[in-house]
Amino acid sequence: MTGRVAGKVAIITGGASGLGAESARRLAKEGACVVLTDLAADAGQTLADEIAGAGGRARFMAHDVTDEAAWARVVAGTRDAFGRIDVLVNNAGIGEGEPFLESTLAGWRKVLGVNLDGVYLGMRAVAPEMAATGGGSIINISSILGLVGFPGATAYCAAKGGVRLLTKATALELAPLGIRVNSVHPGFIETPMVANSLLASENGNEMKEMLISRHALGRLGVPREIGDGVVFLASDESSFMTGSELVIDGGYTAA
Repeated sequence: MTGRVAGKVAIITGGASGLGAESARRLAKEGACVVLTDLAADAGQTLADEIAGAGGRARFMAHDVTDEAAWARVVAGTRDAFGRIDVLVNNAGIGEGEPFLESTLAGWRKVLGVNLDGVYLGMRAVAPEMAATGGGSIINISSILGLVGFPGATAYCAAKGGVRLLTKATALELAPLGIRVNSVHPGFIETPMVANSLLASENGNEMKEMLISRHALGRLGVPREIGDGVVFLASDESSFMTGSELVIDGGYTAA
């Protein structure tokens, strides 16, 4: 097997669509064995079959990232299938938002449960497995909205900002175990999550044009551009990076 991550075993949460699916394709193309997890079982299995049909090694597992017992099953299933865990991509997330003064505690907890608790649970479940085999790379998908604010997205911003500093804190603790922990901060990317948010908006076309105008490169990103960053962080090419932020945002945060 050849490739930039040849022989590595990677878990990708939220792997059935969007950034997770493209990250899984890119990792598999570069030689990794991939375990896709998601609540969308049909789409997840279809993607695993697609990767296998292209010559890769892939498995799908249904998974709720907010369930600690489900994480134990994913870890055990990955170990049984491929023998080890080298890479964790904490990608699963939801983009629900509402104006702050109309927000509810239930809505707040739902967003933080998936977007922040799920990352914590994933790292807590996988890190001991990585340590036992000499280390690994944990890649937490945050957002530019973990760096800057955005109206109507208070819970999302809080969660993604939490992922940013959770990444840095765990990077310091896990470095002696050979485990690197980094965060990725995408700009607005052409994914189902962004498309659904625009559809739910009263003026979706105007909102899209506004978002495009805030990216210095004059367009939204595409999933492959984030997947390429994930491959870099999963590979030995990034061996001196931990606690870092990989911002892939078309210049959104440059101004």
